[in-house]
Amino acid sequence: MDITMNTISLKKTAYALTLSLLTLSSAQVLADQAKHIEVNDPFTREMPPGSPATASFMTLKNSSDHAIKLVKASTQVSKKAELHTHTNDNGVMRMREVPFFEIPANGQTHLKPGGNHIMLISPVQPIQAGKTVSVTLTFEDGSKKEVTMPVKSVMNMGKNEDHSHHH
Repeated sequence: MDITMNTISLKKTAYALTLSLLTLSSAQVLADQAKHIEVNDPFTREMPPGSPATASFMTLKNSSDHAIKLVKASTQVSKKAELHTHTNDNGVMRMREVPFFEIPANGQTHLKPGGNHIMLISPVQPIQAGKTVSVTLTFEDGSKKEVTMPVKSVMNMGKNEDHSHHH
């Protein structure tokens, strides 16, 4: 009688181990959303004097067949990084934190001035033009992508825009 009980117990243990290994490997397969995201033209706006915050912008391009959510941003250069959007509240533009940015399947999401952006709040060091900052993007599945970007002066923000209308 004892031998059969041990065999059943061993089979249950083996089954539980197999199940947890399968669960683990499928979780690892799912945790690769970051590799499907291409980051284009990232930059951070230079910190205006006396300002408690600045913002980072970029274009996120999704090469997968599924929408991917950017759920968090973090950085060493400020105490907090938050995902923000602008809303028009009776003609007044207001910024508010959002839980995620969705990058559509085979599509892109633009983080740009006046729209979605990553707020860098309470910098721990000056964020000045000519320097670079790194921001870590965390996606819904827990995968991460580090983005190193130049800091651009607010004065030079329009310099790289389309100049065709000047001629």
